[in-house]
Amino acid sequence: MDNPDSSSGANQSNEALFKRAGEVIPGGVNSPVRAFRSVGGTPYFVARASGAHVWDVEGNRYIDYVQSYGASILGHAHPVVVDAVQRAAAEGTTYGAPTEREVALAEALCERVAGCEMVRLVSSGTEAGMSVIRTARGFTGRSRVIKFAGCYHGHSDGLLAGGGTGMATLGLPDSAGVPASMVAETVVAPYNVVPEVGGDVACVIVEPVAANMGLVPAAPGFLEGLRAACDAAGALLVFDEVITGFRVGPGGASGLFGVRPDLWMFGKVIGGGLPLAAFGGRREVMEVLAPLGRVYQAGTLSGNPLATAAGLAVLSQLDDRAYAALTTTATALADGLRSAFDSLGVPVTVPQVGPLVGLFFGPDPVTNYDQARASCGTGEYAALFNRLLAHGVAFAPGPYEALFPSLAHTAEDIAATLSATLAAVTAP
Repeated sequence: MDNPDSSSGANQSNEALFKRAGEVIPGGVNSPVRAFRSVGGTPYFVARASGAHVWDVEGNRYIDYVQSYGASILGHAHPVVVDAVQRAAAEGTTYGAPTEREVALAEALCERVAGCEMVRLVSSGTEAGMSVIRTARGFTGRSRVIKFAGCYHGHSDGLLAGGGTGMATLGLPDSAGVPASMVAETVVAPYNVVPEVGGDVACVIVEPVAANMGLVPAAPGFLEGLRAACDAAGALLVFDEVITGFRVGPGGASGLFGVRPDLWMFGKVIGGGLPLAAFGGRREVMEVLAPLGRVYQAGTLSGNPLATAAGLAVLSQLDDRAYAALTTTATALADGLRSAFDSLGVPVTVPQVGPLVGLFFGPDPVTNYDQARASCGTGEYAALFNRLLAHGVAFAPGPYEALFPSLAHTAEDIAATLSATLAAVTAP
C-alpha cells in the first residue's frame, strides 16, 4: 500500500494524485472549485506551504494568492500560529467540554466588533450561515429571508439560491437535492439595490463587501439603506463577514463602513487556518439560543482547542501596523495589475477594498452579479490563470474569487507577480 503521508511529494505527480483521488472522492476534490473545471488542466496538489508560497508534490513553487481563500492572513505556517497549535495539541485535540481558550476567543471577537455582544463558535462558515438564519427566525418569529444574487453564505439548502463562488464557477444557479420547499422562503434580490422589506421578513443577509462574485464593493448608501429598511420592517440585518471579518480592519466591514448589523457571521481569519467560524450579535438576539432559549444549535467540535489556539494567535498579530502593511501590499498589487494590463491595451477593472483585490475583464466597473457573470463569462480569466501558473503565480482556479495578499507577501513577490502577468498576457 502507498504511504498515506504524501506530504513529502516523493514519487508523486499532480496528474497521478488527481486520478487516484477521483476513485475515492467525487470529482477528485473535497470542494468543487478545486477541480479546475472552469480553468482547465489538472489541479496542483500542495505538499507544503510557507509564508506567501506553496509547493506542489512535483516540487513547483507558487506565489500564492489563494491563501486558503483568505484564512491565512499572516501567510502559511506562521511560527506564532504553528507554536500555538503544537502546544495546544500536546494537551489534547478535543474534549467535548468547555475550555478557557474558547471563552478568550469569544471575548476577543466581541471586544473588536462594536455591537457584537455574544458569539457562538462553530466549525465552518456554512454552519454559521445556517445557524444565524435559524437564530433570526427564532427571534423574530418570521420565516422569510432576503439574500442577494452572487453572495454566498455557505451551502445550507435555504441559502444556495443565487449563490456565487463555486456555484457560479460551475454554472449552477441552485443545487440538485434541494427541495423547492427549502428555498420557498428565500428571496433573491440584486446586489447594491435596497429591496422592499416586508413585515414577514426575518432577516436580510448580505456580504458587506461581496467577495464571492469576484470583488464587488457596496455602493454608497447601500448598507445604510439596508439598515433603514430592516429597522422600518422590524427585520434583522445580518452581515456575512466570513471573508471581511478581521481582514479589512480590526472591526471588520461594520467597523470600516460604520453600519452596524444585528447579527454577524465570521470565519477564515478567526480560525488561523483551522476549521472554525462563529456567529454573533446583540445579546437579546443571541439569548434565544439553547440552553437559554428555544433555538437549538450544537456541535461536537465547536470551540475546538486547536482552532481556538490558532485563532487567538492570529488575532494577537493583527494590530494597526499589520492592517496598514496589508493595505500597502494590496494597493501595490492592484495598482500594478492595472498598469500591466493598461500597458498592453487589455481592458480590465481591478477593484480594491483595503487588503482585498479583485480582477474583472472589461472596461466598466462591476456592481452586481449579472455584470460579474458577463465579465467572467468571457473565458479570459482561464487563459490568464493557466499562464500565470506556468510562471509560478497561483490565483484562485475560478474567476469569481478575490485575491488575498497576506502579511507574508513581500515587495519582491508583488514585483514577480507583475512580471509574470506581463509575460502571461503577451504569451501567444
